[in-house]
Amino acid sequence: MPRRALAAAAVAVVLPLSACGSGDDSSGSTDASGKIEGNITFQTWNLRANFKSYFEGVIADFEKKYPDTKVKWVDQPAEGYADKISADAAGGTLPDVVNVSPDLVAPLAKAGLALDLDKSAAKYKKEYLDGAWASHRIPGMTGTYAFPWYLNTGPLFYNKSLFNDAGLDPEKPPTTYDELFSDALELAKKSDGKVATLANVPTVEDFGRYGVQLMNKEGTAFSFNDAKGIELLTKYKELYDAKALDSQALTATPESSGKKFLTGAVAMNPGSALDLGNFKKQAPNLYKNIGITDQITSTGKVNMYVMGVMVNSRTKHTPAAVAFAHYVTDAQNQMSFAKKVAIFPSTAGSLDDPYFTKEDGTDETRVRIAAAKSLKNAVNYTPVLFSEQMKTALRNEVAKALQGKESPKAALDNAVKACNTLLKQQG
Repeated sequence: MPRRALAAAAVAVVLPLSACGSGDDSSGSTDASGKIEGNITFQTWNLRANFKSYFEGVIADFEKKYPDTKVKWVDQPAEGYADKISADAAGGTLPDVVNVSPDLVAPLAKAGLALDLDKSAAKYKKEYLDGAWASHRIPGMTGTYAFPWYLNTGPLFYNKSLFNDAGLDPEKPPTTYDELFSDALELAKKSDGKVATLANVPTVEDFGRYGVQLMNKEGTAFSFNDAKGIELLTKYKELYDAKALDSQALTATPESSGKKFLTGAVAMNPGSALDLGNFKKQAPNLYKNIGITDQITSTGKVNMYVMGVMVNSRTKHTPAAVAFAHYVTDAQNQMSFAKKVAIFPSTAGSLDDPYFTKEDGTDETRVRIAAAKSLKNAVNYTPVLFSEQMKTALRNEVAKALQGKESPKAALDNAVKACNTLLKQQG
């Protein structure tokens, strides 16, 4: 499924690089201004199966433009990608150009293995959306450590017939958190607890969208246990007690909550334009009653997932590696990639293309246009330094709060403490 590959940016993974040292003894050069020549290796993340001809075309065009270069393309499976990068980094076999997400680039940058593009490729910065370029910056460090590549975001889908059955106006879905919580309690009450509105517990991204300050400005400590964070978790506890939050939310995956939405057990679910085709095929009744609304946020900015392309600071061919990383992520190549699958370019001006602005009466286009518009000032709420272990720590404490084993305040205090301990170990 391309959805899995292209949602990979949403999956934070832990990448221990303690074996890498501090990045001393670098044999590469940070100067990208020399002749573009040499053999380089480009590594992608689970993209060969669906996009082989696209990447082969991009590479052939680059080699034609720069005849003294040769690009070897390797693709790694989604499973174990972080471990593969970690092993390559520790063993000195990291490819010259690497497909990364922000959380993957952070330990590489700290280990001195990611080229600082603010120094080596600053002339390209203006070609990208500000939020996308900033997404590969690391708190506590100066610099930008990967070219932004494709972005993704999506709307909230809702089941109009379930809203109607509960006496709620199906044409007026919730647009604020207060409305969301109020509608969710009403849906649960009218259905005697048979219909939950939400199927997932709050993640760090949800705290971000609610307006919680996730970290201190220095990037040295987490702070999502503030009054706003406690308020959000308290609301979720109310929903859980009223069965407005699905009883299996504590163990839900995106796939399992998607299935609940398909079967009408859950009234709202986040998604993307790719989901509409699934609804049409697998749940025609749902498709007839599908409502599409914006992500709910207190900040006015939706969440985006972002992928990047990093240059190994120890490459022997810095000019060629930087040129290729830029080529893969330039406006023309991003635009042609975005037309093959439901993703969005990170290049400035691309989202003004008629493909992202012109309605044609279909729901797919409507979703694409709404998402493109929201991406112009979207934010990647998940902190770059928030590892998989931290996600687990937060999830475990949230579960205790929802089950009434701890107060929301105690749960978030414990989660922040655990995450800060893990953060110190990273440093």
